[in-house]
Amino acid sequence: MTTKLSVNVNAIAQLRNRRDLPWPSVVGLSRTALEAGAWGITVHPRPDERHVRRSDVQPLADLVAQYPDAEFNIEGYPDDRLMEIALEVHPHQVTLVPDDPAQATSDHGWDFRSQHNFLKPVVARLKGEGMRVSLFADADAETIAIAAETGADRAELYTGPYGATFDDDDAASKELDKLQAAAEIARDAGLGLNAGHDLTVANLPPLLARAPWIDEVSIGHGLTAEALEYGMAVAVERFRAACGEETSS
Repeated sequence: MTTKLSVNVNAIAQLRNRRDLPWPSVVGLSRTALEAGAWGITVHPRPDERHVRRSDVQPLADLVAQYPDAEFNIEGYPDDRLMEIALEVHPHQVTLVPDDPAQATSDHGWDFRSQHNFLKPVVARLKGEGMRVSLFADADAETIAIAAETGADRAELYTGPYGATFDDDDAASKELDKLQAAAEIARDAGLGLNAGHDLTVANLPPLLARAPWIDEVSIGHGLTAEALEYGMAVAVERFRAACGEETSS
C-alpha cells in the first residue's frame, strides 16, 4: 500500500490572517495541492480562529467535493462548536485531538484510559453520521490499543517528538522504535493508522519504512515551508514521493 498525503492548510491561513487580506488564498492553494495529487485537505478550526476560520470550512469542503478521490479531514477538540461544524459539513474524517484552546499546536495524544468514557459517545455520534473517526495518540504501545475500545476507526500517531530529533540520529532511532511499536499494537487492535506533526521530506521515509501500513499522513508546517521555497505543486510532489508514490518529477 501507499501512504496517502493530506495537506494541512492551517499555516497558509495563519499567514493570510496576519494582514486580514484574501491572500494567500486558502482555497486557491488547496486547489493547487489537489491538482498536484494530494489525497486530501486537513483543517483545524480552533475557537480563536488564529488560522483556519469557520468561514473557510464550507468553501474547502465544496472544493474537495470537486475531486472524487479526495478527502476532507477536520480536526480539533470535540467541544460543541467543533461538533456543530462537523455535523454541518460532514467531512470524510474527523480527527479528535485533546487540545486546550491556549495551545499553540497539538502536542500530545489522548489519555485513553481516563478519557475513554468521554470519547466513546462522541465517536459514536460522528460515526452514526457517516464520518470516519481518528483519535490523536501518543506513541505509547501500552495504551494505544484502548483507542479501539472507543469505537474509533483510526489512531493518528503524534510524531512531534520524532520530528524534534532532526539533528540527532540516535534520538531519532529511539523515537522510531516507539512509533513502530505503537503502530504494530494499533494494527493488531484493528485500528487504521494515520500520522502527523513535524514530518518532513527527509524524516517521512524512515517512518514509513518502519510502519508501511500507515494509511495517511497529515502535513502542514513542513509542507508549507517547502511550498515557500519550491511552490505548492512541487512541494506536494516532493511529499508524495516521500510517501512512496510515483510522481511526474
